[in-house]
Amino acid sequence: MRISVIMHADFETPGVIEAWAQTKRHALSIFKPYQAQALPTVEEFDFLIVMGGPQSPLALEEAPYLKDEIELIGRAIQAEKIVLGFCLGAQLIGEALGGKTEQSPEREIGIYPVSLTSEGLKDALFKDFPEIFNVIHWHNDMPGLTKDVQLLAFSEGCPRQAIRYGHRTYGFQFHMEITQQGIAELIKACPNDLRSGKFVQRPEILMNQTLEDIHQKMCLLLDRLTSKKALD
Repeated sequence: MRISVIMHADFETPGVIEAWAQTKRHALSIFKPYQAQALPTVEEFDFLIVMGGPQSPLALEEAPYLKDEIELIGRAIQAEKIVLGFCLGAQLIGEALGGKTEQSPEREIGIYPVSLTSEGLKDALFKDFPEIFNVIHWHNDMPGLTKDVQLLAFSEGCPRQAIRYGHRTYGFQFHMEITQQGIAELIKACPNDLRSGKFVQRPEILMNQTLEDIHQKMCLLLDRLTSKKALD
C-alpha cells in the first residue's frame, strides 16, 4: 500500500507509524509543505495521513499552504482513499467537509483517557477496545462537525476526540503515534504549551510514562484501516 504522510513540523513525526509501515511492507512517503515541498496528488497514494502541528485552521493566513491540504483531503475523500488525521490533521479533515474548527474547552497536554461513545463502541475501528483508554494529548483546538459525521470518543477536557467522517475517513484529536523521543522534542519545541492547566502534565510526568499499550492500539487501528475486510 502507498501511504502519504503530511507533516507540519519537524518535531511532530509519524512516530510509530513509520515502524508499522516498514513491518507491513507499505511504501511510506513524507511531505513537508511548511518547508515549501509540493503535496502529493491523489493518484500517488492509497492512504493519506495528516499529522498534527502548531498551526491552526483558525489562522489560515499564517499558514496558507493549509488551504492546499484541505483541498487535497477533500479530493482524497471523494476518491474513496483512506484518510486519517491527528490533531491539526483531524481539524483539516473537518474543514474539508465543511466543519469549522473550534477552540477546545480545555487545553490538554499529557497522557489522559478518552471515553468511547455508544457509536464508538459499535464502530469497527474500535472493536474490542475498552470503553476508556489512555492516549496522548497536545492541543488547544478541536475538529469541526458536520451533520453526517459520528462522534466516537470524548474526554473530560474536550468533547470531540475521535470522529468518523466517512467510510475509512477518521479524525483523532488525540495522538497514539508519538514516541518517547517525540514527546521530548515537543517539550523542547513548545514550552509555552506546558503552562499550568487543569489537564496539563509537567514534563517530568510526561517523560516517565509508558507508551507501549498506546502504541499497540495505534498499530491495531492502522491494521484495521488498511484491511479490506475489517471495516466492511
